Amino acid sequence: MAEYRLDGRLAVVTGASKGLGKRMAEALAEAGARIALVARDQKRLEGVRESIASRGGKAQAFLADVTSEADVAALAEQVRNRAGVPDILINNAGINLRKPLHEFTLEEWHQVMQTNLDGPFLCTRAFVPGMIEKRFGRIINMTSTMSHVSLPGRAAYSASKSGLLGMTKALALELAPFNITVNGISPGPFATEMNTVLIQDPVRNAEFVSKIPLGRWGKVEEIGALAVFLCSDAAAFITGTDILIDGGWTAQ
Repeated sequence: MAEYRLDGRLAVVTGASKGLGKRMAEALAEAGARIALVARDQKRLEGVRESIASRGGKAQAFLADVTSEADVAALAEQVRNRAGVPDILINNAGINLRKPLHEFTLEEWHQVMQTNLDGPFLCTRAFVPGMIEKRFGRIINMTSTMSHVSLPGRAAYSASKSGLLGMTKALALELAPFNITVNGISPGPFATEMNTVLIQDPVRNAEFVSKIPLGRWGKVEEIGALAVFLCSDAAAFITGTDILIDGGWTAQ
């Protein structure tokens, strides 16, 4: 089981203040990694940092907007100065605006693209040089089932996540010579804060769950376990792929 440990690794996790980002950060810390928590909400970030510390893990909080080139450049410098050169980058920060395409303003369209696609580009560009120096790296891009299938009202989100999936594949080929793997994780329906309203409505929840082949919502712990695996030595031969973790949703 030593292959699954991350002792000595430094991981940068964006969007780490809540939801899947929070759980992945906690899981990586439990596996022995030091965590650089990145988000825009300082209070929530500190809560995650304290949670990790209470379990014996090591984490530091960094405020940054991943859509800002200046913020990301400053983030990379701060992480290097305070923690070192990262071995792992999880591009998790993202947003979803749900409405028909013809109702989108250009500003709203840009907002989705800047967070879901420009953010991973800026963060990857900032942290990859250090990984190349080390000749080691693990990059995980949080894609989505919406990069494989879609639903009405998800045109902008699907476009951004499909673009991120394409970037993942190309980047994996670019970085393979440096022993850096790049993979996507495509989550399906997970019991996170953004789905609380639906989960708490018995009728709507039952209708939704009936469409998931495994008959339940995903647990955030399951995303954490997958992220740990992909960042570990056990997954050293996996790159350029996308792993669907959706209870069978996209197999229908």
